[in-house]
Amino acid sequence: MSHAGRRYVVTGSASGIGAATAAMLRERGAQVIGCDLDDADIRADLSTPEGRQVLIDRVTGPIDGVLAIAGGGRTPALQTNYFGTVATLRGLRPLLARGPAPRAVAVSSTSSLAPGNDRVIQACLDDDEPTAVDLLAADPAGGGPTGGYGVAKRALNRWVRRAAPTPDWAGAGIALNIVAPGVVDTPAAAWIFADDDTRKAVEAAAPQPFGGFPGRPEWIAELLCWLASPDNRFVTGQVIFADGGGEAAALGDLHWR
Repeated sequence: MSHAGRRYVVTGSASGIGAATAAMLRERGAQVIGCDLDDADIRADLSTPEGRQVLIDRVTGPIDGVLAIAGGGRTPALQTNYFGTVATLRGLRPLLARGPAPRAVAVSSTSSLAPGNDRVIQACLDDDEPTAVDLLAADPAGGGPTGGYGVAKRALNRWVRRAAPTPDWAGAGIALNIVAPGVVDTPAAAWIFADDDTRKAVEAAAPQPFGGFPGRPEWIAELLCWLASPDNRFVTGQVIFADGGGEAAALGDLHWR
């Protein structure tokens, strides 16, 4: 896969999956503009409208890919993982459209499989951030077992599925996809591994029969890099679970009945 001469924006680039992806792209000849709270080319808090605008304003010139990976535990989950991600993709789309083989990928999670408050999800899809935040605050359990993180990722899956085939994305030649990892050994997931009982409980609830528990950041980065490369000529609008078979074990053939 060739990334030589291509220019990518990677959010969440300072640690975990984002850092592994940024490193892999650079090793393969790409220029990477990293965005994170610290230790990045662009320092911005994507949980806030102001931080999102900083990112969009600081990225100039044509870009070939956006990898929206930011979503760790240092900022509010719903605001970062849904509204920050969507604002990143929308805001940088005009720059993407100038490139010869533009690609965009966002990171979701197997947490998106858990049911969440439908009113929160609808407020997200309606671009009504204040209402979504207020609804979740009034009903924290409505975020599902992982709180605002899971409901944000579920809404993000739906947004990408809706947006990807439209004139603004597929019609402009921009592939837009999601990678949904399972449990991966990252700083954001450190709480799972800090206690043996917690680790065993999470592994029992979300088994990963292929590859083991936990996964490695570079395994997810490899898939992200392919989806963002010119070699991806025919894949868009997909939510691809990179979770060692966790989604298949949980849902079986449900989608095909």
